[in-house]
Amino acid sequence: MANVSVLGAGSWGTALSVLLYDNGHQVTVWSIDENEVNMLREKREHELKLPGVKLSDDMEITGDLEHAVKGRDFLVLAVPSPFTRETARKMKPYVAEGQIIVDVAKGIEESTLMTLSRQIEQEIPQADVAVLSGPSHAEEVGRKLPTTCVIGAKSRKTAEYLQSAFISNVFRVYTSPDILGIELGGSLKNVIALAAGIADGLGYGDNTKAALITRGIAEIARLGMKMGGKIETFTGLTGIGDLIVTCASVHSRNRKAGYLIGQGMSVQEAMDEVRMVVEGVYSAKAAAKLSKKYGVSMPIVDEVNAVLFDGKSPADAVDDLMLRESRSENNSLTWDE
Repeated sequence: MANVSVLGAGSWGTALSVLLYDNGHQVTVWSIDENEVNMLREKREHELKLPGVKLSDDMEITGDLEHAVKGRDFLVLAVPSPFTRETARKMKPYVAEGQIIVDVAKGIEESTLMTLSRQIEQEIPQADVAVLSGPSHAEEVGRKLPTTCVIGAKSRKTAEYLQSAFISNVFRVYTSPDILGIELGGSLKNVIALAAGIADGLGYGDNTKAALITRGIAEIARLGMKMGGKIETFTGLTGIGDLIVTCASVHSRNRKAGYLIGQGMSVQEAMDEVRMVVEGVYSAKAAAKLSKKYGVSMPIVDEVNAVLFDGKSPADAVDDLMLRESRSENNSLTWDE
């Protein structure tokens, strides 16, 4: 049994807290929001973000970051990606040498183009930073529906330790050394999911969504491999797997925000309606900057940015995608004659 703290009490943090507790671990849940702490203590349930999923009375809820960090076998960092660096900076004084931090959010910092694990390593150099990602909506994990994820870590020892901590009969966990590929897949798919939601909001069909998913993973893999990620990652759970579920699921906040934008809402109106952090909006500009930095064509990402930030109409964005210059599907394939 491990002594674990989950830092961040949103839907994903809450679901993973329940999972780890059910696996026999001692679990503390931390939130920066005093109202959230009081609600979880009194109701033993996140009524706003994960209704119906109960927290055991044995699980400690705290707003004291020092208490939540010190002496824990590992930490699960589940704050939304825009707050990862700030939270890591506050954690640093309390993190022991070699203490494991598992980041479970998904995003890329626009100003530095750093993944979340790199941000954490920069702020807490003494930590052993790992990631958990995959097609895993909190609503379904909280209901104990079968789910599969991947742990990425620098060492096999850390990966297998965390695998044993998280794995259960309803939560299967694989391991991988490709942290960068895992994080890029998890971050960039949110941008593609916005596009899929926009298409749904415009009333387009399954053909359109299938095109966005397949061409979207092509964009993600092109960039990811240029940056050093592995093709096996982008064809696996944290690539095509996470992309499918985020583009198609009713639980996807990114797809929902895109849908509302396709229906005519502004970006801010859509984010307000979703009432949770829409991480694809924060990653979209970073994705466009990375595509330019590495010289990789990402037309879907470009059109999403044009809709989000340049006032382009969603219908015009789709038209421009469809009317791009004709080309081969895969340049690595050649004709016999």
